[in-house]
Amino acid sequence: MTRARTIDGIELTPKDVTLELPTPFATVEEERLHRKQKLAGALRIFGRFGFGEGVAGHITVRDPEFPEYFWVNPFAISFRHATVSDLILVDHDGNVVYGTRPVNRAAFIIHSAVHEARPDVVAAAHSHSVHGKAFSALGIPLAPITQDSCVFYEDHTVISAHGGRVQFDAAEGRELVSHFGTGKAAIHQNHGLFTVGHTVDEAVFWFLSMDRSCQAQLLAMAAGTPKLIPHESAVYTREQTASPLAGWLSFQPLWQEICRTDPDLFD
Repeated sequence: MTRARTIDGIELTPKDVTLELPTPFATVEEERLHRKQKLAGALRIFGRFGFGEGVAGHITVRDPEFPEYFWVNPFAISFRHATVSDLILVDHDGNVVYGTRPVNRAAFIIHSAVHEARPDVVAAAHSHSVHGKAFSALGIPLAPITQDSCVFYEDHTVISAHGGRVQFDAAEGRELVSHFGTGKAAIHQNHGLFTVGHTVDEAVFWFLSMDRSCQAQLLAMAAGTPKLIPHESAVYTREQTASPLAGWLSFQPLWQEICRTDPDLFD
């Protein structure tokens, strides 16, 4: 007779386990609050990664009830201390329609153009991260030199228009975004990185991953000539790891951590 294997009285047999995935919201108010909470948490994560540089950098998310408006961090608020109540709602003309703080003009110009031109985009992220800035100065795309960089293989663009010029003109913002009609990311020459997604989670994780991929390529290029992953393998890896759900899932450990360490983000 074979003795049953147990731990703490629980028999060691195959179990049906499930993965917690995004679920529909019961009301638009619940979805709005959820998006705002994720936005405040994402801003704090940006701060934790050292992406803050003065007043530069912003993350936006569409309002679920009024998709022509988007929530964004206000002007001159620290990433590290952002809260739900700090967030402002802005229309495509740059007017603050909810909240009491001003909007960053550069944030409005580019992000409003992204949200207006791409109805598939729910959230967008940008900051003046060091490695993103450094890599953008090269004016080249990310190369498939690591599994992580394959996420962006043939799914990002390099934009040279108005590179390095502060975006205060709406027409220039629209021209910039006209080169970003598809894909999850853009490298704006002499400026930095932009990423987009169907959720705040996805857009922000793509930004973190892209910034690190830029860092990895800069290090590899400094040491020698990187070996490229073959096209077929790069495409296969992208197809397995670069879906909106994959981006959402990859963000969850960061979300769990920031919720535990920074509970005041929900204020």
